[in-house]
Amino acid sequence: MSKQFSKISVIGLGYVGLPLSLQFARSGVLVLGFDLDQQKVDSINAGKTYLKHFSSESIAEQVDANRLEATTDPASLSNVEAILICVPTPLDDHREPDLSFVLDTARIMAPYLSKGVLVALESTTYPGTTEDELRWVLEEGSNMQAGVDFHLAYSPEREDPGRDDASVETIPKVVGGLTPQCAELAEALYGQALDKIHMVSSCRTAEATKLLENIFRSVNIALVNELKVVYEAMGIDVHEVIDAAATKPFGFMAFRPGPGLGGHCIPIDPFYLTWKAREFGKHTRFIELAGEINTAMPDYVISKVGDALNDEGKAIKGSKILVLGLAYKANVDDCRESPSFVLMEKLEAKGATVDYNDSFVPAVPPTREHAHFTGKQSVDIVDTYDLILVSTDHADYKTFDFSGYSCPLVDSRNCISKKPPKYYQA
Repeated sequence: MSKQFSKISVIGLGYVGLPLSLQFARSGVLVLGFDLDQQKVDSINAGKTYLKHFSSESIAEQVDANRLEATTDPASLSNVEAILICVPTPLDDHREPDLSFVLDTARIMAPYLSKGVLVALESTTYPGTTEDELRWVLEEGSNMQAGVDFHLAYSPEREDPGRDDASVETIPKVVGGLTPQCAELAEALYGQALDKIHMVSSCRTAEATKLLENIFRSVNIALVNELKVVYEAMGIDVHEVIDAAATKPFGFMAFRPGPGLGGHCIPIDPFYLTWKAREFGKHTRFIELAGEINTAMPDYVISKVGDALNDEGKAIKGSKILVLGLAYKANVDDCRESPSFVLMEKLEAKGATVDYNDSFVPAVPPTREHAHFTGKQSVDIVDTYDLILVSTDHADYKTFDFSGYSCPLVDSRNCISKKPPKYYQA
């Protein structure tokens, strides 16, 4: 299909929506960013960034060229040819899918859908969400029929903050449509801004693809997390084993253990499939076991902290502990679902006083699950703590000189090169 899109809207201007907006704008498409967060909207319109791995210059360039603007007014959605939904899909308190952000967004935008508009969902979810849940809300609110009066597609985001070898433009884009025409329109849209589009037969297939990608990571991370505990009992360094196995040029992909899983996708997405599978009378035992192993890793790390303090004749209760790294992965400012929060909460519950250091996260942003940490500020790395715990393998920690430190250091990432005398792996 040869259709060229001239103006689109991206709903949700976070870690997924902002880079997607910038890429479409750089490709010559007029982009209207929509978000309920007035601060994000004001920042974009002022040419300012709020995500560390995007420069203000990159935003200002597109704003000054009149290719990017942002708004909180849903009525403006009536003037676009396509709408891309990039809002969170978390789990609720019972670890079940929470589609409220997606469906509430659909209710807001539905009255303003224009005839012939393309709506594409990018948020990770279970198979059937686009065709059943989202479709129904959009049809009810617009009095139009999907696949006839407007077009509907699903295309999962593949954003990976902190990587230098991939970008929104170069990462292949999976697209599935409600109808063949929906799919063709979505292919045409994404083809204007991205290098490679991979079409699949349906929205359900595209949704399942995203889940497989993240389940693959979750299961393999769980495997090496379990092996870390087993090999330690045998006196074997799991990292040395992984390095050796990685020399095999085929049939092996290296995954690294850590203090748990973090980020918006990997800890959450597998449970979207386990929940949906129950509807069909199926139990995803392998996936659920991986989740149990990964969820248990913070307790393992805490036990190593206890061992290290015990060697000093101290207990966790009453100790002052510095956690290095709040972000969920190295060299990013994204702390969503970070295991560092869990570690800090567990240490505080045992009576410790806990500070953190992270140059990428100078202050804790508001979070749904760990609200009491909001506003807590990063502190300097000093040798006055009873123990230092490495939770994130930022580059500046890898090169930091701990060799003269007298306090014990527990390294859950095996990333410290200049180790102190009292060094422990976890």
